[in-house]
Amino acid sequence: MPTRGDAPAPAAEPPAVRWRLVLAYDGAPFRGFAAQPGQRTVAGTLAEALARTLRLPEPPPLVCAGRTDAGVHARGQVVHVDLPAQPPRGVAGPAALVQALNRQLAPAIVVREAAPAPPGFDARRSARARRYRYLVFNAPVPDPLLAPISWHVREPLDLRLMAAASDALVGEHDFGAFCRRPPGADPGAQVRRRVRSARWTVAAGGDEAGHGRLLRFEIEADSFCHQMVRSVVSELVAVGKGGPTVADVVAALASGERSGLPAPAPPQGLCLVGVDYQ
Repeated sequence: MPTRGDAPAPAAEPPAVRWRLVLAYDGAPFRGFAAQPGQRTVAGTLAEALARTLRLPEPPPLVCAGRTDAGVHARGQVVHVDLPAQPPRGVAGPAALVQALNRQLAPAIVVREAAPAPPGFDARRSARARRYRYLVFNAPVPDPLLAPISWHVREPLDLRLMAAASDALVGEHDFGAFCRRPPGADPGAQVRRRVRSARWTVAAGGDEAGHGRLLRFEIEADSFCHQMVRSVVSELVAVGKGGPTVADVVAALASGERSGLPAPAPPQGLCLVGVDYQ
C-alpha cells in the first residue's frame, strides 16, 4: 500500500492493436510516402486522418512495405499501425474505419482494406516480395490522358530487345549500377537484390486512330533499392532505342558502376502494385 508522500504510479499505457492497411494512392500531389516536416506526404496525410478519426493526441507512426518517391503511385501499398484497442463509438470494426478514412482521403488516397494484423506482423520486415509496374507510352505525340501515369517516349522502341535485356535482370545480382546510394554510403559496396521476374508486355495497342502503344514493364523482387526500378526502366528503354545492348546491361550489373547510365525514368510511370507476405 502506498504511503503518504509516495509519487502516484504512472498511468498504464492503453492497450493497442496492430492494424494492417492496404492503400492505393495517386502520387502526384505528394512528396513521397514517408512523413516529412512541412511537406504533404502520403504517410503524413494518412496519419493525420487516423488521429482525427480515432481522436488520438497525435498522429500515429506508420510503417510501410516500401517507401515510394515523390510522384510514384501505388495500388497495393501495405502499412501497419498500432491503434487503440477501444476505438471511439462509430468507428469500431474494419468497415467503419475504412469508410471514415476514405471520406477524408479519397480520391488521392484510398484505404482498400483494413484488418487487425496477425501476431508479429511487420509491413516491411514480414514482406517476402514487392511488385512494381512501369508504363511507357510509345508514340510520336503525347496522350494527355496517359501523361499522369506514364512516360512518353517518341522514338520507336524494339520490344524484343527490351524483353531480352529484361531477362538479364532475373536472379540475384549486384544492382549498385541501378541504385541511388544514400549520402555517406560506401560507393564500392555491393547492393545485392534477387529479382524473381521482369517482363515487358503491350498493355494497349494505341488510341482510336491507332497511334502509339502503351507498354507495361512488370518486375518482382524480394526487395528493391532506391530508384532501382526507374533506373532499370531508363536503361531498358535506351536498349529499345538501339543504344546500349543486352551485353551492356549484363556488364553494368557486373560492374556495379552507375556512371554512363541514363538518368532514372520519370516517377509518374511507376506504381507499387502489390506486396507478398508468404
